[in-house]
Amino acid sequence: MVSSRIAWANRSTGSPARDAAVAAQYLTSDNAASYAASYEGWRPAARYYCSRLYAVDEALDAGPHGRLLDVGCGPGMLVRHLLDTRPEEFQITGCDQSPAMIDAAIARSKGSGNVELTVARVEKMPFPDKHFDVVVAMGVLEYADASDGLREIARVVRPGGLVVVTMLNPLSPYRLVEWFVYWPLLRVLGRAERLLGAQRHAADVSGIRAIPLTRLRRMMRESGLTPQDTVHYDVTPLVPPLDRLARRWSRKWREHPERTVSRRARPWPGTAYLVTARRRTDGA
Repeated sequence: MVSSRIAWANRSTGSPARDAAVAAQYLTSDNAASYAASYEGWRPAARYYCSRLYAVDEALDAGPHGRLLDVGCGPGMLVRHLLDTRPEEFQITGCDQSPAMIDAAIARSKGSGNVELTVARVEKMPFPDKHFDVVVAMGVLEYADASDGLREIARVVRPGGLVVVTMLNPLSPYRLVEWFVYWPLLRVLGRAERLLGAQRHAADVSGIRAIPLTRLRRMMRESGLTPQDTVHYDVTPLVPPLDRLARRWSRKWREHPERTVSRRARPWPGTAYLVTARRRTDGA
């Protein structure tokens, strides 16, 4: 049964401006369709999502089967992938703060009998304590109150259960150039073009708050989780806009996504990272 609809999530990140910036990106069906389309093709976003999905798949290989929660499921890209590749392993629940995203996820998982989808924020989820064997938080904590979100994740996963969390890497050269050079330049260029009546460039405020690895692992421990493995993904020495030019002719990453991940001691080229953790057993 595929189900939907609580109301738009009522828990705030604490910043009205940030809430508005986040909501504006995922409010409509067009937003959901655009996000899903970004998984295709050869642009940097497609490479990022391909690499992330490979890293998540690897993490799930080491975990239990059973009840799986996809937090911040978006238009159901991971849900669909799991239904296609692991149809017998999981009973899937997905939640997202955007009704438009949940509608898209319902459409994408149509015909599947072991999926439940509902509107909810990661900071306040309507699920029982210790309910899930696996919780995946893929690309959601950047847009939320991460501390509250991790506490909720720890609450709903069973003791010993697997938690998979991804996070943009704010210390990678790619992100530093993108956020502090490339996007600001695009905004300046867009304002100049707007004055001339022919705007072609823009970079919207995203509401993203990326967390360094050491701090996220500490936050996970404080939430009752025991961090285990760390994988850096979307590994690249390039920075914007050079990455856009190079990836037009270098397309081996889709055939060999394993080349886009790293467990090296100095994995700074990864534009993002993944941490697996286990919920501590009661009394531990």
